[in-house]
Formats: sequence, structure tokens, C-alpha cells
Amino acid sequence: MPSAELDYIIEIPDQPCRSRESGLNQGGTEAGTRQPLVILLGWGGCTDKNLAKYSAIYHKRGCIVIRYTAPWHMVFFSESLGIPSLRVLAQKLLELLFDYEIEKEPLLFHVFSNAGAMLYRYVLELLQTHRRFCHLRVVGTIFDSGPGDSNLVGALRALAAILEHRPAALRLLLLLAFALVAVLFHVLLAPLTALFHTHFYDRLLDAASRWPELYLYSRADEVVLARDVERMVEARLAQRVLARSVDFVSSAHVSHLRDFPIYYTSLCVNFMRSCVHC
Repeated sequence: MPSAELDYIIEIPDQPCRSRESGLNQGGTEAGTRQPLVILLGWGGCTDKNLAKYSAIYHKRGCIVIRYTAPWHMVFFSESLGIPSLRVLAQKLLELLFDYEIEKEPLLFHVFSNAGAMLYRYVLELLQTHRRFCHLRVVGTIFDSGPGDSNLVGALRALAAILEHRPAALRLLLLLAFALVAVLFHVLLAPLTALFHTHFYDRLLDAASRWPELYLYSRADEVVLARDVERMVEARLAQRVLARSVDFVSSAHVSHLRDFPIYYTSLCVNFMRSCVHC
């Protein structure tokens, strides 16, 4: 049975994920190719309503879509403390593929901001080390507004947005606590922390995965710096990964679809098509 402990949504299209004919069928779904199963990993604090807009890009084209967002407290506090709580969630997420008997479908990940990237980091590790998951076939990954290296100001902005509707005193307390943890573990005690926990950005820099990657970012992003994304792209290209990046220039953090809906959608769909035909 599908895990009851994971707050996920799965959408399964009425039309099958493959067809003998080419072009579009009457339902508007892609035909002639085996469509990937798309897994959306949301940004910190995003709602399912937010992710559903991205899910529609793939679902209307005949893809099975799973969308999931890790709890914000794990993203901001557990990871900052070096506690790999997200690894358990990553494993449960991959186990869903076996629960629904869709583990043989090609996989495409769409990863949002650092929260999605932190979870994706553990997905990669499980794909390489867990016997049950090593046969899963990933065909590509899209990164939206990430990943970014240690940017305390940007992280505080993101956390402040998540806590926007909390009482002012609680919001201030949590922001101070996060700042203290970040400075203590990632600045003052960084050499010690590195002995038992590798930062997700560093892990992704030299990830063993070799499927294509698409990075969608903006130099106007105040949460994840454009230079961090560009450095990641350069590192992946140096490892002969087919990595491509698109700078939206003016759109804010995780706002590229909102500001450029047609262009953003075309980039995702064309990347998906190129991955399944590789």
C-alpha cells in the first residue's frame, strides 16, 4: 500500500503513457513515445496549489506526476544541523514507485529551489547505493531556482516568507534560531561539521549522475544567487553532463513560470521530449 506517512499527490492520466501513433491524440497527450513519470520536489513552504501549476505542464501531456514538498522545519533546521532526516523521506518517495507498480517507467525530476535540491541529493544517493532502487531509470532533471550555495541572507528571506503568517514573536525567534544554527555549524564549526555531513551543494557538484540537466534561474533571484547556479552548471559540464541553463533575467525566486508561462512551459516540454528520445 502507498505510504500514509508521506503527504504527496499523484496524478495518473486517463490516457496511457505511450501510443503507437505519432503526434497528439484527441486528448492532447503526446503519442508515439513513452512519456516519463515526473516527480516534482517543491520549494520550502510551497503549497500543493503552487505545485499543481507545474504538474499541469506534464499531466496534460500524458505523464504520471508525483508532487511532494519536504517539511520546512527539516529543510531549514535538520539539514543545517547535519541531521539527514530528508533521507528517510527520499526513500519513502522512491518506494511509492513500487507501491503503485510504476517503477519501470522512465523518471524525470523537476526540482525547486534548495529545499527540493536537498531532498534530491538523497534521492541520488539512494539510486546509487540502495539495491532496490539502482535499477530505476532517470532520464533527466530540471532545476528551478537552484541549487544555491550557503547564502544566509537568502535563506533568511525564504524562511521569513514561510513564516509570514505566524505570530511576530515566534517568527523572530525562529529566524534568530536558524541564523544562529547556520553561523555555528556552517561557519564557526564548518571543519568539524564536514567530517560527518557534506553540504548538499557540494554533493551535487560532483554527483555521479550523467543524465541531462536543465537549470532555470534568474539573476534577479534574491534567495539563490545566479552565480551559484552558474558554478554548478560549469562543474556539471566539466564532468561531461549534458547541462543547459536559461537565465530569465528579471523574474524572482521560483517565479519564472508565473512571469514567462509560455516560454517556461516550452523549455520544460522540449527538455522532456529530448530526454525520452536520448
